[in-house]
Amino acid sequence: MYSPTQPWNLPDPAECWQWSETAIRSWQLQRLNQQFKLILPHNRFYRNKLACENLQLAHLDDLQGLPFTTKSELVQSASEQTDQLSTHHTFAAINYSRVHRTSGTTGRPLMICDTLTDWNWWSSTWQHVLQAAGVDSSDRVFLAFSFGPFIGFWSAHSACVDRGAMVIPGGGLSSLARLDFISQISATTICCTPSYALHLAEVARNESIDLRRNAVNKIIVAGEAGGSLLAVRQQIETAWGASVIDHSGATEIGPWGFGWPDRPGLHIIETSFIAEFLPMAGPAPQPMDGDWRELVLTSLGRIGAPVIRYRTGDIVRVHSKANADAENCRFAWLPDGVIGRVDNMVTVRGVNVFPSSVEEIVRQLGGIQEYRVYVDRVGELDQLTLEVEASEAIIGELQKLFSIHLGLRIPVRQASAGSLPRSEAKSVRWIDRRQ
Repeated sequence: MYSPTQPWNLPDPAECWQWSETAIRSWQLQRLNQQFKLILPHNRFYRNKLACENLQLAHLDDLQGLPFTTKSELVQSASEQTDQLSTHHTFAAINYSRVHRTSGTTGRPLMICDTLTDWNWWSSTWQHVLQAAGVDSSDRVFLAFSFGPFIGFWSAHSACVDRGAMVIPGGGLSSLARLDFISQISATTICCTPSYALHLAEVARNESIDLRRNAVNKIIVAGEAGGSLLAVRQQIETAWGASVIDHSGATEIGPWGFGWPDRPGLHIIETSFIAEFLPMAGPAPQPMDGDWRELVLTSLGRIGAPVIRYRTGDIVRVHSKANADAENCRFAWLPDGVIGRVDNMVTVRGVNVFPSSVEEIVRQLGGIQEYRVYVDRVGELDQLTLEVEASEAIIGELQKLFSIHLGLRIPVRQASAGSLPRSEAKSVRWIDRRQ
């Protein structure tokens, strides 16, 4: 009999990274069928959606015959409940020990609960990130963020504690105070967003602090696409003298991706997730080709709040496993990480543009402290305008780069130094004013 408090361990990362594709798919099918047995008798959302209480798949390919799950469905379900919890939660509220909430950047914030077993699954899955980063019990991990309702901060903390590392919470401190604490405690690893790593570097420059003299040698970033953008990685690595490791996850899904210190890109943690790659509707973004897809994920092990065939809205480029670097890991490889979101793509004079496309170009230039992008509609056409904290000379260079890389003339306005907002959480640089 399953208990929401019993442990459900996952295989060691270094071991399962070398599993064959046959072994991975066998594990996934077994885990998925076991999950169906546990959730369908109690989970109203999926019992109704799948129209059965006893589902077992003969082959993993049969999963593609099941309906997709969307975030809007979960939000709608939550809005209809008196406790504001979506019915995709399997158990009664008394069985849950943690509550977190989505950021609300793409709609109404969604509350998600986890049982003790779910939280064990989160931490066990997070070990792939730490293993790839080379974090062990000798490391001192500084968590450069405030501990609000966003799950990523708390899951990183728990995973690092379970790994045996020293964990230093940086909540409630100014950026300058955090830099002082990082130096005082001799932190070796920092967890933060890519934007905040760059912001800390900006503060350090203004205070004449040489970050390369501290003990930090690893920076694990998440929450934005920057961790797999070469220009962003290089700026962070140059400023800190440390390696950047990308990570991706979501409150309603789980910690699904991890990168490497020596390259951009993400592996999907296939022992905890089944990945599918959905062709994008309409014409493919330019200059993209048919390899670009929307990522669809099925969680394996989060029994208290499962998602089956969940449309993440994330755009990725699929890499053939046959050509992936199997020496390190045989899990599915996304060489560019997460490129952007389906709902953030803007078509400007026939060119499809993602926020990450702009970020990659902006970060090619030094001397830009912060920037913001405005999306407007003039008549029937979309247009972009940028504000940047930079000199007139750099603005001119930036406009040239947009013309070269995107084939677009994008207006760029100068903003005074320090006038644009900074954030330790997900940076809100993409302002859509079309509605």
